[in-house]
Amino acid sequence: MTPSDDPLLDPLDATAPRPLVQRLGVILWPSFLVAGAMSVLFFALVDPLALRDITFPGRPLSRELGYTLGFFMFWLATLSSSVLTGFLLRPAPHAAADDDEPLP
Repeated sequence: MTPSDDPLLDPLDATAPRPLVQRLGVILWPSFLVAGAMSVLFFALVDPLALRDITFPGRPLSRELGYTLGFFMFWLATLSSSVLTGFLLRPAPHAAADDDEPLP
């Protein structure tokens, strides 16, 4: 079997099935990187303890917990954006059948 016969090895074939790890990696990895960058930028300007005093004044939250919660908040926001992008980029179910017909 040559590499061109294997649909998983053809990166230009939009209808080829993709492994689950690849599909998840395309969504999780960019959202993780952007969440990390957003956390660095946000917490360079905002102290988690000052934010705690504004939002939850009676709670004993540490600075590390503030960083962690902020990172996961950013990751959730960017993950939802990546999931929506992945959903919108899926080919239509009838797209392969319509390739042979000319456009009007």
